[in-house]
Amino acid sequence: MSERRNDLRNIAIIAHVDHGKTTLVDCLLRQCSREREGQFETEQILDSNDLERERGITILAKNIAIVYKGVKINIMDTPGHADFGGEVERVLRMADGCLVLVDAAEGPMPQTRFVLSKALELGLQPIVVINKIDRKDARPQEVVNEMFDLFINLGADDELADFPYIFASTKEEYATPDPGVRTNSILPLLDLILEKIPAPLVDIGEPLQMLVTTIDWSEYVGRIAIGRVQAGTIRKGQALAVMQKDGQITPGRIAFLYTFSNLGRTEVHEADAGDLVAVVGLPFVEIGDTLSSPQFPKAMPRISVDEPTLRMTFGINSSPLAGREGKYVTTRHIRERLMRELERNVALRVEPVPDSDQFVVSGRGVLHLSVLIETMRREQYELSVGKPEVIFRERNGRVEEPFEILTVEVPDNQTGPIMEMVGMRRGILQEMSPRGDFTMMTFSIPARGLIGLRTRMLTATQGTAVINHRFEAYKPKEEAIPSRANGVLVSCVDGHAVAFALDGLQARSRLFVEPNDVVYEGMIVGENARSGDMDVNPTKEKKLTNMRASGSDRNIILKPAVKMTLEESLEFIEDDELVEVTPKSIRLRKILLTEVARRRAARN
Repeated sequence: MSERRNDLRNIAIIAHVDHGKTTLVDCLLRQCSREREGQFETEQILDSNDLERERGITILAKNIAIVYKGVKINIMDTPGHADFGGEVERVLRMADGCLVLVDAAEGPMPQTRFVLSKALELGLQPIVVINKIDRKDARPQEVVNEMFDLFINLGADDELADFPYIFASTKEEYATPDPGVRTNSILPLLDLILEKIPAPLVDIGEPLQMLVTTIDWSEYVGRIAIGRVQAGTIRKGQALAVMQKDGQITPGRIAFLYTFSNLGRTEVHEADAGDLVAVVGLPFVEIGDTLSSPQFPKAMPRISVDEPTLRMTFGINSSPLAGREGKYVTTRHIRERLMRELERNVALRVEPVPDSDQFVVSGRGVLHLSVLIETMRREQYELSVGKPEVIFRERNGRVEEPFEILTVEVPDNQTGPIMEMVGMRRGILQEMSPRGDFTMMTFSIPARGLIGLRTRMLTATQGTAVINHRFEAYKPKEEAIPSRANGVLVSCVDGHAVAFALDGLQARSRLFVEPNDVVYEGMIVGENARSGDMDVNPTKEKKLTNMRASGSDRNIILKPAVKMTLEESLEFIEDDELVEVTPKSIRLRKILLTEVARRRAARN
């Protein structure tokens, strides 16, 4: 018989990128753990890995638990970027309600819509938190109305559309029902959680059922299965029937059992339905499996994740500089690392390319895959990556491609260049609205058209454009989209770049290398000012004579070389080019290194 566990609440925090999820978690931890001040004095407490701290975004979903008025509140911090939607969808399965964070100035953004739609599909009770009301350009009441419109657009019924909401400044650490009245703590939000988020509905007397939604890994105990106990009681040492895909049932036994407490885990002997637990001792368990009683084995519906829309080719680093900086450089190393990533990244797909040492890796977007590449290079891997390609599909005899909803916020005098760029890439303007001195434009655009667009937009608007996008739907394939307009400068020799040679090249290009940088034949050293590639010699030195010529020995002044990030490099390259990724360097190169080989391929 089902009953409510009133001593427990399970909530997820969902929001657009940079609307304050992680800051809110910091605030709640400090509020409920005053007796241990020192542990929570830092910022971005949950953004625990270096990549998250550097980028200022949440990549991996994480769990914490706090206790307020005798009620244990399990909180799940989720990523705000749609590229990490696989993390969001899994985590929401463990929650009964969610905090929807919205910036009081920006209002609901594309990822707000994405994560909220996922929450409503699962029937979660939302609480809207209008955050950053301390901003000078905050418009809290207008944002509440915009959220109401968003709920209606997403098909929410009358009960859900009448959502509870509260105003907050997580930076100043307070929440208030009235934006004009400042309080001195975040406690009004915690009170609202206890009042509005339903206690978990559980079947304590029934046989055990638990859906595995996350896999963690430890060097000491191996694979750790994390999920919510849906029915029954789970105990340390208990025998299990693990319901796996394709109807397979595998016996297992629990070695250790943990629940969540503050930032860490606490070992327990048993946990009841409604609890979030971590289970050790099942080396074969996968995300989507159900842990159940051996006497009454019954599987829960497996987790469904949106299919990937983008793919890249991963391979070994085959350049002349291979093996100089990395520790793991072979195909076997790369295969093992990608297979390990599949264990916890449910939105990823990996397929070996027949008759080659390459792998096709599919994901939800350039950011999703570039984070994996960046993580691998920090782990001392060397690899080469091909141009991102969208994944087409065939339905009812016609080819379809993924489309995205693109929103761009720019100053009023910059709208022209943006509309021209998007129009050239088959984008269609759907909505245009003013926001103070800025204009918000919404487009529907093929995912192919987004590759390389962000960099060009930021260049055209002097970095003032705010660009976001989310998956819309598969639609009939559009016509060809213009590729990169400019060619590249390709080195035709091996050696070190020389200032004299670069001085002669900078008048006709943007350079990617500096004096004394190592170059090799086939490496891309700059972007040509015209269309078409050009083979150059960046190592050419000045011819010296014993004659002095008046006025010819001028000082060489070089413009700073362009140092592209990993995402910018992936968006820049064309089909015949690769990004060479090592722990210390990111280089661009041609797939065929010699000029003779490239000309032969062009003729064929």
